[in-house]
Amino acid sequence: MSISVKHLTKKYGTQHAVNNISFHINKGEIVGFLGPNGAGKSTTMKMITGSINPDSGSIDVCELPVNEATIYTKKKIGYLPEANPLYTEMYVKEYLGFIADIHEIKNKESKISELISLVGLTPESHKKISQLSKGYKQRVGLAAALIHDPEVLILDEPTSGLDPNQIIEIREVIKKLGENKTILFSSHIMQEVESICDRVIIINKGNIIADDSLGNLKKGTSNSHFVSIQFKEPIHPSRLDSIKDCRNITSLTTHSFLIETAQPELVKKQLFELSLQANLNIVSLSSEKQNLEDVFKTLTT
Repeated sequence: MSISVKHLTKKYGTQHAVNNISFHINKGEIVGFLGPNGAGKSTTMKMITGSINPDSGSIDVCELPVNEATIYTKKKIGYLPEANPLYTEMYVKEYLGFIADIHEIKNKESKISELISLVGLTPESHKKISQLSKGYKQRVGLAAALIHDPEVLILDEPTSGLDPNQIIEIREVIKKLGENKTILFSSHIMQEVESICDRVIIINKGNIIADDSLGNLKKGTSNSHFVSIQFKEPIHPSRLDSIKDCRNITSLTTHSFLIETAQPELVKKQLFELSLQANLNIVSLSSEKQNLEDVFKTLTT
């Protein structure tokens, strides 16, 4: 087992940032760690890496207790924190060489070249870090986290600041790394988590409120579907009051609405009948099962 967290608690004053949480992550798993801002994600990650100490509970990384073998467990972990602290006055290769020396890496030049290519830094590798965009600075941080070939990767918002093409590239890097490493990463981009992870842990107000596979979370939270309809004409939401078997109706615009229901086909039939009776023109009508974003909203609000 690569990461084992048992009854972990961290308080700041009277506030429980992390409240008696437990979870385990096996080798080769890529696990998404989700939660609203202030939920306790970064605090948990910092405790796993040994950056801060818990008030109570235990953490094992690669069968080693973090609180007793902090130096050894840090050698097992590659950590990209949310803030991504870098020495911006250094050149990219100079900085990675500095990190490699800290880890006493042999053949560091070839290792640096390999990582620059892996994370897509080649076009910017001759620059000072201060000259890089935020997205390329994230790539430098990721390369630094990988320089010592760790068994465990802790990635806190690894795609922050990346454009859509860069997100896809880093997503593929993470998936490839997950073939032989254990990865715990947080993200606010639900599509990213869905495309990479088979398992998700959701934390809210310091408590773990879900820990399951994506498939189970989607079907286990509720039997919800969403029917989306757009009319050619603007209509008042009250005109949809006659629609039965719906849990919630959200006005997206004066023309379009999102309806949560367990009976999507029945709701679509009622909408079609309403349009005929009221002489309304339907521009689009579709339904889909809830996605991870819907599950997240349900569990955290």
